[in-house]
Amino acid sequence: VKGGGILVDVRSPAEFASGHAPGAVNIPVQVLEQRLSELDPKRATVVCCASGGRSSSARRLLDSKGFAQVVDIGPWNRF
Repeated sequence: VKGGGILVDVRSPAEFASGHAPGAVNIPVQVLEQRLSELDPKRATVVCCASGGRSSSARRLLDSKGFAQVVDIGPWNRF
């Protein structure tokens, strides 16, 4: 992220509102595929959630859609 990547928090809006990493963008995993146009597939994308399950799903989706560099950090509070 420090090198120009984007941090995407794939938790629900309510979870995101209760606390999130600075600079994170909230795109819930349930709507990620419909909102792919908001992300640049050439830019590094870091995904996070509460425990790692949803971010793992998000990473697989982004990988399958041709995103160049996707990193799953699991729980958002590791960032």
